Amino acid sequence: MMAKNTGELPIQPSCPGKVEIPTQKELEALNRLREIKEKVREKKKALAQSKTTGQKEKITALEKELSELKLQWDEWEKKRDEAARERMVLLGHEKAEC
Repeated sequence: MMAKNTGELPIQPSCPGKVEIPTQKELEALNRLREIKEKVREKKKALAQSKTTGQKEKITALEKELSELKLQWDEWEKKRDEAARERMVLLGHEKAEC
């Protein structure tokens, strides 16, 4: 198991041939979502600061960056959902789509 304060989820030990929980795909997606969330926090802080100083060009640029981050978030959230579904199918909790 990983240390609790590293910001990463611990992988639960499993029997040989079993699925790790969360899966590598899920971990990748969760870590990317975490990175995007941190970037959004930074951009929102800079945006609030720019609004108080009235820097219109910077505000426009930051709003565009936030929109791009939102698209990235949606993409990685979809990948995370797909990975979770795949795990549930592998574990036999859901049926595979034909």
